[in-house]
This record gives sequence, C-alpha cells and structure tokens, in this order.
Amino acid sequence: MNKRLLPLLVMGLLTLTALASCKKDMSMKMNSPRNIRGVVSYKRTFNDLNEVHLQTARAIGIAPLADRTAAEAMKEQLCLIGSNAFYSVDSLTHSIPYVIPGAARLLDSIGINFLDSCANKGLNPNRIIVTSVLRTQHDVKRLRRSNGNASDNSAHAYGTTFDVSWKRFEKVEDEDGRPLQDVNADTLKMVLSEVLRDLKQAGRCYVKYELKQGCFHITTRMKE
Repeated sequence: MNKRLLPLLVMGLLTLTALASCKKDMSMKMNSPRNIRGVVSYKRTFNDLNEVHLQTARAIGIAPLADRTAAEAMKEQLCLIGSNAFYSVDSLTHSIPYVIPGAARLLDSIGINFLDSCANKGLNPNRIIVTSVLRTQHDVKRLRRSNGNASDNSAHAYGTTFDVSWKRFEKVEDEDGRPLQDVNADTLKMVLSEVLRDLKQAGRCYVKYELKQGCFHITTRMKE
C-alpha cells in the first residue's frame, strides 16, 4: 500500500467511526417499570369531604364570580394557567383557567413531581391533564343544563380547586422523534396517586377521589 494513502485511510476510518457513534438511537424506548406501589385504596386515601374543601376554599379563596369578565378583572388575585411542560389543560367547557397563586403552585408541584416519578420508576414521560378549574355562576348555569345535580356550592367557585384526570394522560413525545412505548393509564394512575398522597400528607392539599367523573378533586391549602 502506498505510504501516502495510509494516513488518509486511517482518517477515513476514524471519521466513519465518529459518525457511527453520533448516530441517534431511533429504536423504540421501552418502559422498565419499577417500585410502583400506588395506594392501598383510592377511596380511603383520598376521602376529604366536600365540606372540608369548601371550608378551606372560602377561607383562602376569592368570592364567587359572575362570569369570565369578572375573573379577568382580578389579575392581581388570580393566575391564568395553560398547558406547559408540566401539565396539560383540557378544553374547558364548563370552567375557566384561573386559580389563586397557591393553587397554581400546587398544580406545578403535582406536574413536576409526576414527571419525576415517571422517570424514576422507569416509565416514559406523560403529563397530567387538568379537566376543570374555576367555575363562575355563568358556568354553573350552563353545567346544570347537562347535569341537573351540579351545585353552585362547590369549592370550584373560589379559585382554590381543580380536577386532574386519572383516566387520561398526555404522552410527551421525544424531542428527537424516537418512538416511545405507551404507558398504561392504570399504571400512571398509581404513580399519580403516590404523588398526591405525599402532597396531601405534607399538608399542601385536600383530595377527593371522584369515581364517576374520573378525576381527583384537589383543593390547595395554601393561599400563596
């Protein structure tokens, strides 16, 4: 072999090796579930009664509002929430996306802790979905048309309370387009229950397990 070609050949091989090592892994990323225990009973663990939610909501929340215009006029007391890296806000048909600062902070904590738990437990990332937030008097009237049992005597009227689905979650897609194996909703429900149990035990919130609505009804205990 020509001695002058040898360095070029070596350089070519090194370049191919470097390119091969930089090639992105596009194989499906599988789940590797571990240490997922959930709670003994959803009903027993999350059994804070409506009156408990109401007492706290009235103590630290805003006064019930007539409509969305009234909520938009209270920007100093309410936070507008929307889908972000930590959680997804559903298409709200009978509520509006406003909460007091303490509820906004709690929602961030739930979303962040849930994503961290998924990673630590070997699950591909998913976001929680917020399904109901602040209900104005106008929202309650509209809700009653489809649900005759809807009551205006709800913690949702005070900006302290939101619902998070335990039936649906939003899959977080890989930034590089790598396919991710789906995570069963029942498994994610167990992970979410652990997150909520810990926050509840830390005195951050009250939680009611809603079976028919398919959600956790959550009220912050912190105003700010």
